[in-house]
Parts: sequence; C-alpha cells; structure tokens
Amino acid sequence: MSTTSRQDICTHIEQNQDRMLDFLSELISAQSLPGEEQPAQEVLKDKLSEFGGSIDVWEPDADDLRDHPGFFETTPYQEHGYEGRENVATTIDGNGDGPSLAMSGHVDVVNPDPIDAWEHDPWNPDIDDGRMYGRGTMDMKGGIAAFIHAYETLRELDIELAGDLTLQTTIEEEAGGVGGVLSALERGYQPDAAIIPEPSGVPKVGVASAGVLYFRVTVPGKPAHAAYKFLGVDAVDKAFQIHQALENYNDELNERIGDYQPAVNQYAEAEGSSANLTITDIEVPGSWTSTVPGKAIMEFRMGWPPSAGMNRNDVREEITGVIDSVVREDDWLVDNQPEIEWFGWSTDPHEIDFRSDFYELVCENTTAVTGGDIQRRGGLGGNDERFYNRYYDIPCPSVGPNGGNGHGADEYVEIDSLIETAQIHALTMVNWCGTVGELE
Repeated sequence: MSTTSRQDICTHIEQNQDRMLDFLSELISAQSLPGEEQPAQEVLKDKLSEFGGSIDVWEPDADDLRDHPGFFETTPYQEHGYEGRENVATTIDGNGDGPSLAMSGHVDVVNPDPIDAWEHDPWNPDIDDGRMYGRGTMDMKGGIAAFIHAYETLRELDIELAGDLTLQTTIEEEAGGVGGVLSALERGYQPDAAIIPEPSGVPKVGVASAGVLYFRVTVPGKPAHAAYKFLGVDAVDKAFQIHQALENYNDELNERIGDYQPAVNQYAEAEGSSANLTITDIEVPGSWTSTVPGKAIMEFRMGWPPSAGMNRNDVREEITGVIDSVVREDDWLVDNQPEIEWFGWSTDPHEIDFRSDFYELVCENTTAVTGGDIQRRGGLGGNDERFYNRYYDIPCPSVGPNGGNGHGADEYVEIDSLIETAQIHALTMVNWCGTVGELE
C-alpha cells in the first residue's frame, strides 16, 4: 500500500485500457432498449459478481414509489410494467469509517433506427481513429465501463477503501429514471455522495438538469367536404393558433429568465434558448385530401432550467394559461374546448450544491487528470442526478467522457476521454472514501 501512488493508479488504468474497451464492447452488444434492459443487466450481474460481494437484484414496485414527489408513470412502465426489468447493485464494504460513495449508471439506450443511417453497426462496436462507435458508447455504457475499470484497478493494486463503495446499474433513465435511480434510493442506497458518468465531456462536469414535461393537446374541429369548407371548422388551423401562442410563450419565457450559463457551456447554440418548448408530433386522425380536418392532435416537450425558479406545477399553469388565452379569443374553441393531457416525463429541475466538499473534490481530480479548466454544464435535458440532489440532499455531479451523435446515427465515445473518466473515478474513490493505509 505505501508504495502505491495516485500516478500508479492512473498509469494502470491507461495501460489496461483494452480490458475496459473489451467490456464496453460486450455491454454494447447486449441490446437494452427502454423497457427491454435485461440483456445488459445480465452482463453486469456477471461482471459485478467477480468482486466478491453479494449482488442485489430487484424489480421496481410502482406502488411503493407512487407517493414520492419525484414519481410519475414512465412510458416504458405503461407499456411493459416492471416485471423482468431488474436494477443491479453491489456494495463493497469499506474497511474503515470513511464516507460512502455510489457509482451509478443507466443501461437503457435509445433505439438506433433507422439503421441504414449508420456507417457503423450500432450493436457490434468498432474502433476507428481513437473512437469507439456503437449505440450507448457515449450515452452511457461508456461511463459504466469506466467506473468498473476504475474499481478493478484499485483491486489489482491492493488498495482497500475505508468507506463503502456501491456500484449500481439502473433502468429507464431515458424515460425519466423513476424505476431506476429513484427505486435504488428508496431501496436504501443513499450514500454520502454519488457520481453518475453521463457524458459530461470532462473537464466539463454536469451540475444541473432541466425540468421536463410532456403534454398532448387535442383540438376539435368540424369535418366537412373540402369543397364546402364553409360548412366545417378546420381543426389544423385552430391547432396552429395554439402552436403559435406556445411559440410566443417560449420566446417570452427565455427573455424573462435569461441564459442559464451551464446550458450555454454545454452548447454555445443554447444562448437565448435555455428554455425549450418544442412540438414533437402532429396527427390529423381520419385525414383525407378532400376533407376539412375534424381533429388535430399535437404533442410537445417542455424543458426549463433551474434558474427559472419554477417547478412543474408552475409551468403547467403557465402553459394552460397560454392555451386558455387562445380559446377565449375564438368563438369555436370557447364552445369546443381543446383537451390537454400530461403524460410521460414530469420532472422538476435541479442544480448541485456548488459549496459541497464532494463537488470541489471532483473538480480538483478532474483538473488534475485532464489538465483542463472546469466548465459547469447542464440544464437542457433531464437526468438521474436530480433524484440525489433535489430529493435526498446527496451531492451528485455527472463525470463522464466526451463523444458525439448521442441519440443519433454513428454514436461514438472518444477513447482518451474514457480513460480520463476512469482515472477521475478511481481518484475520487480513494480521496472520498479514504484508504486503509496511505497513498503516496
């Protein structure tokens, strides 16, 4: 122990990177779409069993979670339920009284369709010019491979942690994470600190998530033969009026709240657009070229940063008020009210406590490994970190690799960044949990 240094840890991680990449390749090949995550969890159960501790495997129970303020019914839960969809965790007991730490990653990945848009096979990863390509390489099986490689390195160097270390993999983050990280926290996995290796792109560190709402607006019309349009009411025209009002609201909200700097750090193009209300689908049931549309259905995603100072109830009220303002000015809609349905994602935003000792430690290790300046990023999308930070007061940043094309064709992770991520994870494990004996 006394002859091992932090540099030894980092060197060992780099020299044994092929093992990490081989495991990541195996994990990518285990296809694990939302609601169908089990193939990847089987791979993780086998890997975690190598560490000698007991493996805790459980299916979430929606009824046990329903009263939690962070609960909502996710789309995969509504489609698949939770039967046969396991979370996996193992805790390596510390040999001292150091603080506890959890490393947590989600195994679900988004659908790679259309496959013909890929130049690389999404389920058979390959390496080209310092990048590994495949669905989930960046978001976020790469981060899981990194923290497992980090812990394997500590074992091989005979470094014993003083505090407990939990390694866990969870389901359905892409749909909101209720059956994943929230279920783990409610099961008792409440450490003193946690890291989720979402692809922050070190030295960028993820510090925030957006509030997110999905909603559907069904607008009634009156069908008629298109030649006799005067006998009907065009539902699409009415829907477009509502859509334009919501677009105006989006612009007004962004002007009101201003830029959220971590969002701009994440994407410079986010300047002026920290909040984002987007129409994602429109359907005209029973449409026919010679028929005045009798119904139009629009679906939207609404996202807003923590700096807005609003929770999801506040945002629901504002969106409902915008739609009501259109209705009040339209004689048809006054008597034929649109229906608003809230479904799927329903989350409040979060921001980490920048004063926490753990956040400062993560930043120190990130700077030491990468040599770069820390940039705080986040606040455009929802993520699992909110459960730790918002509801349990557990500091949890995102510390993960750089890559590209997440949720798109030819997703990839940069291998050098993946190595740095594993090094940061390992150093944080020893610095936070402490060790039995001193490191040089």
